[in-house]
Amino acid sequence: MKSICKHLALNWIALVSSCCLAQSASVSGKVTENGTPLPLVNVQLKGTEYGAATDIDGNFTLDAVVPGDYVLLVTSLGYQPYQTKIKLGADTTKTINIQLEPSAQRLDETVVTGTLKPVNRLESPVPVEVYSPTFLKKNPTASVFDALQNVNGVRPQINCNVCNTGDIHINGLEGPYTLVLIDGMPIVSGLGTVYGLTGIPNSLIEQIEIVKGPASSLYGSEAVGGLINIITKNALSAPEFFADGFVTGWGEYNLDVGSKIAVGKKTDLLLGINYFNYDVPIDNNGDNFTDLTLQDRISLFQKWDFERKDARLFSLAGRFFYEDRWGGEMQWTPEFRGGDEIYGESIYTRRWEILGKYQLPFSEKLLLSFSYNYHNQNSVYGDTEYLADQRIGFAQLTWDKALGNHDLLLGSAIRYNYYNDNTPATPIADNIWIPSLFVQDEFTFAPKHSFLAGMRFDHDQRHGNIFTPRAAYKWKISDHDIFRVNAGTGFRVVNLFTEDHAALTGAREVIIAEELKPERSYNINLNYLKKIYSDNGTFIGLDASAFYTHFNNVILPDYETNPNQIIYDNLEGKSVSQGISANLDVVFPSSFKIMVGATWQDVSTTENGISQQQILTESITATWNLSYTFHALKLTADYTGNLYGPMRLPLLGDLDPRRPYSPTWSIQNIQFTYKGLNNFEVYAGIKNLLDWTPNRGNPFIIARANDPFDKDVTFDANGNPVATADNPYALTFDPTYVYGPNQGIRGFFGVRYTVF
Repeated sequence: MKSICKHLALNWIALVSSCCLAQSASVSGKVTENGTPLPLVNVQLKGTEYGAATDIDGNFTLDAVVPGDYVLLVTSLGYQPYQTKIKLGADTTKTINIQLEPSAQRLDETVVTGTLKPVNRLESPVPVEVYSPTFLKKNPTASVFDALQNVNGVRPQINCNVCNTGDIHINGLEGPYTLVLIDGMPIVSGLGTVYGLTGIPNSLIEQIEIVKGPASSLYGSEAVGGLINIITKNALSAPEFFADGFVTGWGEYNLDVGSKIAVGKKTDLLLGINYFNYDVPIDNNGDNFTDLTLQDRISLFQKWDFERKDARLFSLAGRFFYEDRWGGEMQWTPEFRGGDEIYGESIYTRRWEILGKYQLPFSEKLLLSFSYNYHNQNSVYGDTEYLADQRIGFAQLTWDKALGNHDLLLGSAIRYNYYNDNTPATPIADNIWIPSLFVQDEFTFAPKHSFLAGMRFDHDQRHGNIFTPRAAYKWKISDHDIFRVNAGTGFRVVNLFTEDHAALTGAREVIIAEELKPERSYNINLNYLKKIYSDNGTFIGLDASAFYTHFNNVILPDYETNPNQIIYDNLEGKSVSQGISANLDVVFPSSFKIMVGATWQDVSTTENGISQQQILTESITATWNLSYTFHALKLTADYTGNLYGPMRLPLLGDLDPRRPYSPTWSIQNIQFTYKGLNNFEVYAGIKNLLDWTPNRGNPFIIARANDPFDKDVTFDANGNPVATADNPYALTFDPTYVYGPNQGIRGFFGVRYTVF
């Protein structure tokens, strides 16, 4: 009897278990950020014990769930929470793929730019701003140069109305004061300054790190005003395949293609291609000159990552860049190149770069970094020919060592510069070796206090020994409050013709008044970071700074003494850049996100007791990004814009009728992105909503556009133009009166495709 009862009981238990299992459900899926798998993300059915974490590929599964109605909640540090209602029936398996959006409180990124070593952003004694590819997609552009227009305190400056070449201003300082790095290598300088931020496929950018303020003690000359470090992806974070193409209403075409390829078991290759084309001459302002330079550009990028013992680093990367650009009179064709019949500026650029990092096979952290690049420019500006070659080699060995409360970094570097052109300023080619030594110590002297001290020694055979010390103090008031102070010195050696394309327009004679001395700077920067988490899930982040930099021996171009000349000389007085800047990020639980930044700055020069605002430098700047995601529609709307305050402009004389100061002007854009298709994103929008261009309120932008070779200009005995019936304002041809893009309103449409 016992045996029968036991048998019936077991059968009953089996039957009940079978029924229960038959009535269960499961949920599975994948969590990504723009197609990138996110591991260790919390996935939970709200209010229940059903939960799991995603694996390394972003996958998750919730098994044996009782059928019913639930709210699926997905959370991860640094991302906006995601939740959606789901209905689970009996014997069903529901698959749902989730894309998380980065949140403004994503402040725990690893950064390397401020201290030359990987460090948590919040722990860095040097303030570093970090921008991800998601930020770049808010207002898609054909180059990183254009994308930086929405970074507070950073402004892409166009230097010529005809060729449209430009540079990056940080806190009001001219482009040559900004050092551009690729994976920490200072290979973008000199001739490459204009082209270093174009042609890098956005699909292969991991993040962009920006340091505002001098960094010469770690990076040497050219890092006086700040630096931009473009960090490319490694094999772990790169997609298997990526394609992004868009077209604008002006006929611009841009294509980015990237791919990850396994080469054997221990080698991964990242391959990227960027192609941009614009070949439709447009003259909306009616001056018979192209409003936008025509361009045909291709860039090839590849990066090899090698797997080594003990996870030691070894990577090699290379890039080839070719561009054919021209601008000028609408009837210009290549047969007029270099002549004095039809004016045009035609620039052929060829450039290749190699860079690598190799961690030495020792127990100590010894890293060898190296790079080499070649840049060739074949250009004409009207009938003025400019031919130039530049080669830059760089090698650096660093030793990262922790000793108790001290975190040491010691390094040695050597830089080789070769430069030659056909201008009077370069009678013989520059052939310079610059050896350097540097040391840095970050000392934690209390739980919430740390101090960093560093010094760099450079020997330049033209200028002798140069010392650049710096110091930084960080007070971590709490996990949500950080105060930093940075102070130091900087130096810069000037190469005129590669830095100021106004000298190459063919419109002015270049005069070098004396033997130029290297510039020196002294700076201090105060920074405060505050994070606020409200009870309702709203996040507020505040990042505010005050900065002051004093320059000696500043080399400034003088456009005003003689309208036919650009006179270069060391300033006999002083130059000061000072101001305050703040960024505010607000994220609401509803997926509405606000990013707003503003900067007030005073950049002035004082000579012979007279102070004046630096030319082509704005007094105020502001940027914003308003973003909202309609989850039900899988649609995101982004409204981005910038605003720039008055800047002093380069007039040609007292009779020049153009405005001496620019108005306060703004470029605004809107974009809609649809993510409802598997592996696809479709986006469209409008750029320059206000249709703003610099010709508003001005009688003309380019002086004497009707006579670009000054054939009908009358000059006096001193070479100055005189007023005539044909030239009532006593002007010569000059395209340097430029402070914003000439490109008006236009629509755009694009598609992204990603496979992991």
